[in-house]
Amino acid sequence: MKRAVSLLSGGLDSFVAAGIARKNYRLSAITISYGQRHSREIEAARDIALFLGVEEHRVVECDLSWVASALTNADDSVSSSHLEEIPSTYVPGRNTIFISIALAYAETIGADAVVTGINCVDYSGYPDCRPAYLEAFQRLVSCGLRKTVEGGQLLLYTPLLYYSKQKIILEGIGLGLDLSLSWSCYEGGEYPCGVCPSCRIRAEGFKKAEIADPAMRRKKGC
Repeated sequence: MKRAVSLLSGGLDSFVAAGIARKNYRLSAITISYGQRHSREIEAARDIALFLGVEEHRVVECDLSWVASALTNADDSVSSSHLEEIPSTYVPGRNTIFISIALAYAETIGADAVVTGINCVDYSGYPDCRPAYLEAFQRLVSCGLRKTVEGGQLLLYTPLLYYSKQKIILEGIGLGLDLSLSWSCYEGGEYPCGVCPSCRIRAEGFKKAEIADPAMRRKKGC
C-alpha cells in the first residue's frame, strides 16, 4: 500500500480527510505548532493520531507568533463574523508553510501524498483554501522536488475540497470516526466556546446533518 503524510491540525476537517485517506494509504501524520493562541488543538491532534493508528506522528515547531493574525496574537480579537472576505483569523502564508513542511517529511519517508483537510465551501474566505491555490501548488510540487523531477509523483490529496461542513460530518460518521476528539474552537480551554466563527460553522454543519455534536455533549456532561 502507498504511504501518505496527513497534516493533522486537530480539527474536524483534517481528521475526516485522514480518515478517508487511510482507506488507500499507510498514514504518518504531522502537526505544526506555530505559536497559535492555545495548545488545545495540538492535544486533539495527538488524540486523533492515536485513534487513526498512524505509523508515526510528528509535532513540529514553526514559530509564526510574530505574524499579523488573531490566531497568533492573543491580544487581537477574533471577529464574531465568518462572512468577511478575509477575516482576522487568516494567518499569512500558513498553508504554504505547513504543506511545504509536510512535503519535506513526505520525501524523507518515501510517501506518495500529502493529505490536507482544505475545503473551499466553508473556508472563511482564506485565500490559501481555494482550488486555484492548490492547483498552483501541485504544479510547483511536480517540478520542485527530487522525487518528482526523477519521475515520481507526490500528490496533494484534498478529498474534502468541495465538501460542505455537513457533508464532512456525515462522511466522518460514516467512517466510524470519533468526532468528539476534534477541536474546532479558536479559544483554548476544556470545552469549545460555541460562539467563535469556527464553532459557529461547526454547529451549523451538525445542525444540517441532524446530528448532535459529540464535543458539545461532553460539555453538557451527557
